[in-house]
Amino acid sequence: MRHSEGLAPRRAVPPPDEKRDMRDQLLAQLSTHLRRPDVNTVQAIPELADLLSGADHVDVKTAESQVSLREFVAGAMSWRPGWMRMLFGARTVLARMLRLREPDVPLGGPLHPEEVSFTPGDKIAFFTVTDAAEDRFLVLEAADNHLTCWLAIVTAPSAAGHARFEMVTVVKYHRWTGPLYFNIIRPFHHLVVAGMANAGARSSAEGARRP
Repeated sequence: MRHSEGLAPRRAVPPPDEKRDMRDQLLAQLSTHLRRPDVNTVQAIPELADLLSGADHVDVKTAESQVSLREFVAGAMSWRPGWMRMLFGARTVLARMLRLREPDVPLGGPLHPEEVSFTPGDKIAFFTVTDAAEDRFLVLEAADNHLTCWLAIVTAPSAAGHARFEMVTVVKYHRWTGPLYFNIIRPFHHLVVAGMANAGARSSAEGARRP
């Protein structure tokens, strides 16, 4: 059989070595966001490096503050402005159209620092704690039939002597509805997580406050 002329060549699947190179580049980029004076933070937390393997999307939001990790998480997870509630209402409609397993996402109420759990299996809003270390990092997971999303919140001292926080979002797709869904919500995702990072930095030991 003769091949038709002018057809574009089929895109080759990256070999394993190339995939490893891409992952190493991603780790290097992430490591520039958060550093302790003498330790590369991403490399110092193997749980994060394992999470990045095979990721379809990764982004990082940063903030600096004098609060603890518990206070930061409580402030970030309690941030619920009115426009964000409207977005989650629109998300419910999209989720039903795509036949997601969990179309309704419970936002939960205000969270206080002492209520932040570092125990795997416990719930924080609609997330499940999968890994944690007090005053170092907290990894949260939200899974559905289209994708699984992890939110890793990492802290380390900054050069200015404050605490530097990283909110790392990792997404892995399960089927074709994964990238379709995430590309629709992607602009709003960045707004929401950036707002959460700012709210976490503004939190205090007095507990979470409504915006």
